[in-house]
Amino acid sequence: MATEEVAKPSPLPPYPEMILAALDGLGDKNGSNKSAISRYIEGKYGELPPAHASLLTAHLARMKESGELIFLKNNYFRSDAPDAPPKRGRGRPPKVRDPNAPPPPPKPASTGSGRPRGRPPKAKDPLDAAVAQATAGMPKARGRPPRRPRPRPPPHRPPPATAQPP
Repeated sequence: MATEEVAKPSPLPPYPEMILAALDGLGDKNGSNKSAISRYIEGKYGELPPAHASLLTAHLARMKESGELIFLKNNYFRSDAPDAPPKRGRGRPPKVRDPNAPPPPPKPASTGSGRPRGRPPKAKDPLDAAVAQATAGMPKARGRPPRRPRPRPPPHRPPPATAQPP
């Protein structure tokens, strides 16, 4: 049992540390892209796991989501770097207001224009009201209405026979 190999701790630091060290080592003010970070890590640390590319991609994405890195124009920046671009929110930016302009006049409180909102109601037809009252006790017809018969054309009659001369 003395021949068992004991698992050695990895001589590599964690990926987030290597990534931050690569960004500091590269020192590009426009940020560093993924391939430059990968080349730096490969050159400095040498022996890397076979899944280095996918591990680097996963850690870069995780650090970007957590806010440790800023991703802009295909380059990564440290979020605490002084030359990092400002973080913008999503959507359209708000309008810039002139500080010297007078404030807009307050809108008058709406007391009502005399007309209610929405579409005006249909005018009541007195005939419809009378029909509804007269048919109130009758059951309503159900189902499809019966087909109306088509008017038939008059039968074809031959013209009256005229007397033929003998």
